[in-house]
Amino acid sequence: MESFTQLQNTLNQVEDSIQNARRYYNAVVRDLNTKIVQFPSSIIAGMFNITPRQFFEVSAPAEREAPKVSFGGAA
Repeated sequence: MESFTQLQNTLNQVEDSIQNARRYYNAVVRDLNTKIVQFPSSIIAGMFNITPRQFFEVSAPAEREAPKVSFGGAA
């Protein structure tokens, strides 16, 4: 039972880390996209051909679902 509790805690930590990384990435993308349209940064962005980036979004419903974990015996 203790192993199962540790597994649950580890899975929660991994999910939290992924969520934090996604939020950080999207915040950085938002800041970049804002900077490249503001003067004088837009001049530098144009010189180096820096274009807006896409936010990280999961659009497929299957990708949003949590993975299925089974602790049943092997068949």
